[in-house]
Amino acid sequence: MMKLTITGTSGFTGQNLIPYLAEYEIYKLSLRYVPNQEIYLNDKEAIIHLAGKAHDLKNASQPQDYYNANFELTKQLYDAFLKSDARKFIYISSVKAAADSVNDILTEEIKPDPQTHYGKSKLMAEEYIKSQPLPEGKSYYILRPCMIHGPGNKGNLNLLYKFVSKGIPYPLAAFENKRSFLSIENFCFVIKELLEREIPSGVYNLADDKSLATKELVAEIALSLNLKPRLWSVPVTLIKVLAQIGGVLRLPLNSERLNKLTESYVVSNNKIKNALGKELPVSAREGLRKTILSFKQ
Repeated sequence: MMKLTITGTSGFTGQNLIPYLAEYEIYKLSLRYVPNQEIYLNDKEAIIHLAGKAHDLKNASQPQDYYNANFELTKQLYDAFLKSDARKFIYISSVKAAADSVNDILTEEIKPDPQTHYGKSKLMAEEYIKSQPLPEGKSYYILRPCMIHGPGNKGNLNLLYKFVSKGIPYPLAAFENKRSFLSIENFCFVIKELLEREIPSGVYNLADDKSLATKELVAEIALSLNLKPRLWSVPVTLIKVLAQIGGVLRLPLNSERLNKLTESYVVSNNKIKNALGKELPVSAREGLRKTILSFKQ
């Protein structure tokens, strides 16, 4: 039985990953950054590093908080991995380490240019991992997931669901966008495959196969509620002005949340699928449907 160390198990991804990997012996490692701390991994065979500081939509965090949690702590853990007998290190980074916006399709070949402290701190951790000499028999996997969702998720999809369930018309149908999502089941599937197989070290994007427009999501949600989708095409310029006002007044719709709902962000998963030689088990629409239906419970 493979022995694993997993950080960040209290978060959404960790709570789903633990039961998915129930056949393994798992040690839950609770970590926070402390200068000069030494981390001991003992007899574990693989490390899955989920812990980190997520992007703060309220902008209440200090910049150094991101660098401590996402870079310094990862550096300490990776140094411990290199000294240990563990063979595999799986680091959960983010597509935001590569780019905050995407004009075409995001691939692993893009030159990273993050604009936020969140993205920059994640990229610093990636670059540190890649820069260290890798002893024979060890592998690292830097995974860049796009927006992960699934039952129990309380993110933007849940907010969108509440909006539609109240019968409020969706006013952003004038925005033409395509966005990639990642089902939690597909995320867990990739992690397990990396643990069980010999896949080349490197950076891998994680996304479902197809991207969807936000207005398509609204339609899916409405259908799950047996409602007719109510899509309004309010002029884009007007919506952006209202979002700016919302940011000043701390209303639910602000410029950053508007961008989250309407930006195009298409992520290629070709590299990870080619490395695994397998298709992902859950389609984009199937995964979204499971998440949406969970909101009704």
